[in-house]
Amino acid sequence: MAEKEYREIITKAVCGKGKKFSQSAHTVTPTHKPSNILGCWVINHKYKAQYQKDAVIVEGTYDINTWYSFNSNTRTEVVCETVGYRDRVPLSLRDKQVISDDMDVSCRPLQEPNCLEAKISPKGNKIVAQVEREFLVEVIGETKVKVQVEDNGLIEAEEEWDDDELEKELGDLDSEFFTEEDEEE
Repeated sequence: MAEKEYREIITKAVCGKGKKFSQSAHTVTPTHKPSNILGCWVINHKYKAQYQKDAVIVEGTYDINTWYSFNSNTRTEVVCETVGYRDRVPLSLRDKQVISDDMDVSCRPLQEPNCLEAKISPKGNKIVAQVEREFLVEVIGETKVKVQVEDNGLIEAEEEWDDDELEKELGDLDSEFFTEEDEEE
């Protein structure tokens, strides 16, 4: 039995993966002292991701819109505040064969930021919004893979090519794809 031969190939591949679920409490300052929270939602989510050795840093912002009543529940208003966050997503799968530090990062939210709960702060003048989010990240870089080579890496031609025969076959094929108008030109 012949000994198997292997070659190393350099290719781009997923070299690291990670996932992280986060919750944050954000304090929103309304213009009036709130009596009641009527609703809270998160919109305008923007983020960017950056690779840092054994993790991906996801930084972003979103708007927290809170509808609340004030003046003893006689009036309502919506307060909107843009808040920022920074999540460190550790890489649970890492390729040891990476040959360059030049990496591309793919990041997508598995759970868009969502308000779980909004309540009036203990002092009664602010609103605390509990927000959840989850990201999946992949790091793509150049790595080495080993592949098994058949027949000691040699490619043998089954038959010799005859140039005249090849031209004749190609000519026959070409005529099938031309119309009579094409041939007149």
